[in-house]
Amino acid sequence: MTKIILTFVFFLMSLYSFSQETIKETSTKKITVTLTNASSDTGKIHFSIYKKAGFSKREPILREEAKIVDGKSTIEFSIEEEGTYAILCYHDSNSNGRMDFAVNGMPLEDYGASNNVMGFGPPSFDDSKFELTKDDLEFSIKF
Repeated sequence: MTKIILTFVFFLMSLYSFSQETIKETSTKKITVTLTNASSDTGKIHFSIYKKAGFSKREPILREEAKIVDGKSTIEFSIEEEGTYAILCYHDSNSNGRMDFAVNGMPLEDYGASNNVMGFGPPSFDDSKFELTKDDLEFSIKF
């Protein structure tokens, strides 16, 4: 009877140990973004980082703003999750907290995206995307 009980206890302990999740070490990755060619030092540069699902809705997972000094502005994002991301930024030259557009829909303020691929129309996620893996990243964005 003792052998049966010991076997049952061992079996339960084995199940318990296999059912425990492995604790992952989280290592925060840094994404440093520098805008290099602001037309003036007035206002601020607004930076946003997106996953694909929020890109078309303009729902960033993180956003920051930074001062402009000598036409340059730099921020740093800290992200724990590896994955595919894209960065958008714009020059809020009148400091109203949003990007301004003309009546016809054309932007009145400068903007840019990761990978610096700009065409007619707003930047696309596929043109702006990058992979964040185990290494920190640096981007230089131009308007």
